[in-house]
Amino acid sequence: MTNELITSANKPVSVDGKTYHVEIKRGQVANRILTVGDPSRARLISKRLDKILFAHESHRGFLTITGIYRNVPVSIVAIGMGLSMMDFFVREARMVVSGPLSIIRLGSCGSICSAQPGDVIVASGAFGIGRNYEFFSTRQGDPYIIWPLVKPDERLTGCLRQAVGKISEVFDGDVGNADSFYGSQGRTGDDFDDANGALLQRIHETHPRAAALEMESHMLFHLAEVSTGANGDQPRSVRAACALVVFADRSGNTFICPEKSTQVFGDIASAVLDALIADASEQTADMHPAAGSVWENEL
Repeated sequence: MTNELITSANKPVSVDGKTYHVEIKRGQVANRILTVGDPSRARLISKRLDKILFAHESHRGFLTITGIYRNVPVSIVAIGMGLSMMDFFVREARMVVSGPLSIIRLGSCGSICSAQPGDVIVASGAFGIGRNYEFFSTRQGDPYIIWPLVKPDERLTGCLRQAVGKISEVFDGDVGNADSFYGSQGRTGDDFDDANGALLQRIHETHPRAAALEMESHMLFHLAEVSTGANGDQPRSVRAACALVVFADRSGNTFICPEKSTQVFGDIASAVLDALIADASEQTADMHPAAGSVWENEL
């Protein structure tokens, strides 16, 4: 992408319609998207597709795989880590897909509830946690900002909870989306003055149903909340839900083993895809046109 001509700084898209970070064009991404962080996880999940029609890894590390699952076009997008990467992905997918977007995040998290490594949490809401940089200069105020809760799409979350519940116990709770893996998630150490020794307690006091910490879902839910119609005339054109596999038990200070993580993601991958398909049965109008898409001759 670095060698392609871009004519707008406000909306950097190549002359042939390719977005700057994810490097996707119209017809390469479906209305139903499963997003993960790890590219190897995306490749693992893509084995559940009936047919793969498109795959591309961008110069910024985004991996997009589009194919057919149970006669429905579906995309799997690996975005890496953090709220900025989620922001790039959602906004650029919205640029090139006509009609409503349904996005499910399948990720990992640290549990701050009774869920143990290998368990699955379906987010009933998400809130942001951010480092207050002014505090570290002035020592005034709180060292971390904790934002209010944002809700996911109720119908899509219901489909997700039902599908995952068929193969695994499902924990429900609110998810904290931190701007760092370390300081803003209350991980302590001697190398930096993070002033976070009481952060987990404050999170529970602010959000009593807090169940997990991670780095992406609040941004996803927020962008869904503020999305407009695909053509600018309808509210909330993006709908979102999130399922998280517990990797770390923060209270017990234990971490999942590699074999267990691979097994759990493999077990629930089809369930998450099934949730997208179940939701799709209720949302068939105004989808991205098949003409000119990678799935044009596959349905």
